[in-house]
Amino acid sequence: MAKLEMNLATKFLFVMACLVVMLAGIKAATPILIPFLLALVIAIITNPLVNKFVSYRIPRSVAVLFILSLLVIVGLSLAGVVGQSFNDFSNSMPMYQEKLSAQLVWLVSKLALFDIDVNKEQFTEYFNPGVAMSMVGNLLSGFGGVMANLFLILLTVIFMLFEAPDVTKKVHIALADPTMKMQHVDRFLDSVNKYLAIKTLVSLATGICVAILLWILDVEYVLLWAVLSFLFNFIPNIGSIIAAVPAVLLTLVLQGPGIAGLVALGYVSINMVMGNLIEPRYMGRGLGLSTLVVFLSLIFWGWLLGTVGMLLSVPLTMIVKIALEANDDSKWLAVLLGDSSSKEL
Repeated sequence: MAKLEMNLATKFLFVMACLVVMLAGIKAATPILIPFLLALVIAIITNPLVNKFVSYRIPRSVAVLFILSLLVIVGLSLAGVVGQSFNDFSNSMPMYQEKLSAQLVWLVSKLALFDIDVNKEQFTEYFNPGVAMSMVGNLLSGFGGVMANLFLILLTVIFMLFEAPDVTKKVHIALADPTMKMQHVDRFLDSVNKYLAIKTLVSLATGICVAILLWILDVEYVLLWAVLSFLFNFIPNIGSIIAAVPAVLLTLVLQGPGIAGLVALGYVSINMVMGNLIEPRYMGRGLGLSTLVVFLSLIFWGWLLGTVGMLLSVPLTMIVKIALEANDDSKWLAVLLGDSSSKEL
């Protein structure tokens, strides 16, 4: 019995040591791994469009080059406008912070009239708007730094799209499953493809709705906040909240609490409709991940891979879960990662 316990302890320590070495390797290989992951996501999102063109008897090479050229033109044009807006906003941030701090001091003085004593210095420190704005700036800067490898990413996407028709077959053969009966692989490919496609469309719709809302309310830097909403909608649970904070604070400084309240209400309404009605209707329960696991995966992948890790936390966790399901020894871990509606439960 003691020998069995020793073997289990040794096995556990060995697995943990391998895990630490693997995570350290991933952390060190981040500059190479992140462009590859972005290229993989872009290829998964654009592959259905390429297949649609091919179904109309358009050569695959022409379809790939056309779609990627369109993406590059739109992306670079948008990046130029958003980059200019972000620079203007960053340069004006000290003035915005000063005005917001003055409004916070005014709020403290009003609270004092109702015998609510609040230390002005501590209140200003705890509700420092620069923290939220700096976080958004750091995330955007990190994503912009990754996009500096645009040529490498596009080249990788081109090769992936050309290889896409044979990927499923190759994976089955590589897993000694030439008869195409490996359900885990099929479910993984379908789930990731479905998740990224639907999430992209929902995020795009969210960005458009935010742009219309802010344009109607005459908020500055409309395009910047719309792109921010599109990108941060990929981050589960807290992404939409982070995207809303700078726009609401800016409106509070420039247009007062009334318009700021309307902006906040508009953000909440848009995200409730998209997150609770539209997305679940088309996404269904195909992810099989618990809410807690989704939130913890956001923290873990964000620590390991930075901004891109936060954006891709759900697909990466799905990969881990389905890999664990494929092995009987690790299947119990996949059950822990699953939600209450999983078949394993």
